[in-house]
Amino acid sequence: MSIADNTTVVEGCSDASEKGTGSRAAHVSKASRERAPRRAPVLDTFTRATDIFAEDRPFFVIIGKEGVLAALKKLDSQLTAAGRDKILSSKTPTDWIGRQVSPGELGLINHGGLPKLLVKPGRYPGSPLRNWWARKWNGTQGISDTVIEHLGLTIVQVSQNQAAVVSDPHNAILVVRHGGFAALAAAGAYRVLAVVDQTHLAHAVTDRVTRATLGWTQEVRMTSNTGAGRRQEYVVALFLNVPASNCAILQRGDDLELLPAGQHYITDASVTLRGLFTLGENQIEMPTKDIFTRDQVPVSLTIYLKWQLIEPMKLATHGYSTPYDALRQVTDKAQSVLTQIVAHLDYSSMVKQRSLGPDSMDSGGDDASSSSSAFIDALRTRAMDDLHLAALEYGIVLKDLAVIDRQFKGEIAATMDKLTTRALQAQVEAANVDRENSNKVKKEEGAFSVAKIKSQALNTQADADAYKVVAAARAAAQATQIAAEAEAEATRLAARAEAEAVRSRAAADAGVQEPFAREVLLRRVDVQRVAAYGDRAVFVPVGAGGGGANLAEQAGNALVTGFAAGLGAEKVQQR
Repeated sequence: MSIADNTTVVEGCSDASEKGTGSRAAHVSKASRERAPRRAPVLDTFTRATDIFAEDRPFFVIIGKEGVLAALKKLDSQLTAAGRDKILSSKTPTDWIGRQVSPGELGLINHGGLPKLLVKPGRYPGSPLRNWWARKWNGTQGISDTVIEHLGLTIVQVSQNQAAVVSDPHNAILVVRHGGFAALAAAGAYRVLAVVDQTHLAHAVTDRVTRATLGWTQEVRMTSNTGAGRRQEYVVALFLNVPASNCAILQRGDDLELLPAGQHYITDASVTLRGLFTLGENQIEMPTKDIFTRDQVPVSLTIYLKWQLIEPMKLATHGYSTPYDALRQVTDKAQSVLTQIVAHLDYSSMVKQRSLGPDSMDSGGDDASSSSSAFIDALRTRAMDDLHLAALEYGIVLKDLAVIDRQFKGEIAATMDKLTTRALQAQVEAANVDRENSNKVKKEEGAFSVAKIKSQALNTQADADAYKVVAAARAAAQATQIAAEAEAEATRLAARAEAEAVRSRAAADAGVQEPFAREVLLRRVDVQRVAAYGDRAVFVPVGAGGGGANLAEQAGNALVTGFAAGLGAEKVQQR
C-alpha cells in the first residue's frame, strides 16, 4: 500500500526518463548535440512520501495479505487493550431462525451508538431468543466492498487501478493505493472523499494547437464548514496520468520539478501543476509579415517549422507555458533573416523559386539566378544555425525550416492573378475540348464495338442454324436408311419363312403314300379352290389324250366338281 500525507508521490525511475529523452534526441545533428546543453537531472525534493506511522494514529490497522477479518481482529484487540468496547460481536449464529449473514458479508449492529460487527455467517435470532437490549440491526455489507463506513468505523480496500482519498480526524489527506486499512476514530472520523480510477481520469489535457492529448487530470474536493452555516469546497488532491513521450512540470515556490510519464498524485497545497508537455516531434505553419523584394513587390510568406522539445525545464524557466509561445521569438528572428533573403531577390526570381527550404535551391540557369542561389544558400545556412541556437535557449531543437507558400500583394499581385486566371481558363478550356474529343472517340469506339459484337452474334447464329439443318438432314437420312434396312430384312425373313413353310408342306405331302389319302388331299385342294373363288366359278378341266379315258376323266371331274360345289354352298350358307 502507498499512503502519503501532504506530499507528491511519483512512480517510475527518473534515470529511465532521461535515457528515453536521450534516445529521442539522438536524431538531432552532431552540431546540434554539441551546442545543446545537457539536461538537468530530475529532482526528488517533491517526491518524498511521509510515513503515516511517523505520527500517532491510534486504532489504525493496515490491511495486509491476511485480509479484512485479520485486520478487524487486530483492531479489536487494540481496543480491548485500551479499555474500549470491542467492535466484534460475541453472538454465535444458528441455522434455524433469525437475520441471515451470508458468507462474504458483515452484519452491522448499532450497540448504543457504537459499532458492532457480526463476522460469522449464519442466522442470528432476535429478541427474546437473544439479548438485543440497546442494540439495533443495521443490515449487512460485503467484506470485499471498497468502502465500509459504520458509526465511526472506516474500512477501505482498493484494487490495482483504484486510489482512495481519505481525510483523517485532523483533516489531513491520505491517498490509499494497493491495499487498505481499518480504523476507528477516537475523535473525529476518517472520511472517504473519493475513489479514483487512475487509468481513466475525468479531464483530458489537450494541446491547443495540435489537439494532441498531453495527459489526463482529476481533482478531488472536500466540502468543509466555514462557519455561519456556510459550506465550501476545497481541492485536496490532484491526480495525473501522463502518457509515454510526455512529461509534467511541478512548481513549489521558485523550484521546478520534472515528472516523467506515469501515474502521479499531488496532496501538498504548496505544489502546483505548471503544465504538461510532449517530448515528440511537432510541426507548425506560421505566417510572416509583409516583406519587399528587390524591386519593391510586397510578398507574404508562410513558414514551416519542425522541432522537438528536449528540455521542458528550460522552457518553464523562461516563463513559457507552451513551446509555441517560445517559437514566436524564434519566428521573429526568422522574419528578420527572411527579410534579408527576399530583399536580394526580384519578383521574377521569386516567381521561379517555389520554396526557400533547405533542399529547394539548385544551382543552374542564367548567371543572375545562379549567383542569387549561391547567396541565398549561404544566407539560409547561417539562418538555420542562428535559429537553431535561438531555439536551444528554450530547450527546443529546430529540425527543419522552409517556406511553403508565398502570396504577392499590390498591383503586381493583381496583374499576376489576372494572368494566372487567364492561363487557368485557357487550361480549363483546353481540358474541356480534350475531354469532349475523348468522349466522342470513346462513343464511336463504343458503337464500333457494339456493331462488332452484333456481327459476331449473327455469324454465330447462322453457324448454329446451318449446323442444325445439316444435323437434321443427317438424322433423317440415317433414319430412312435404318427403316429401309429393317424393311428389307423383314421381307427377307418373311420370304425365307414362306419358302420354308412351302418346303415343309411339300415334304409333308410327299410323305403321304396311301392312294386314298393322296386322293383326299387332291380333293381338299379343289375344295379350297372353290372356297377361294366361289361356288359360281367354272373350272375347265384340261386333260391329256382322248377316247374313253377322257370320258371317264370328265365324268370323274364332273362328280368332283359337283361335290366341291355342294361343299362350297354349305360353307356360304354357314357364313
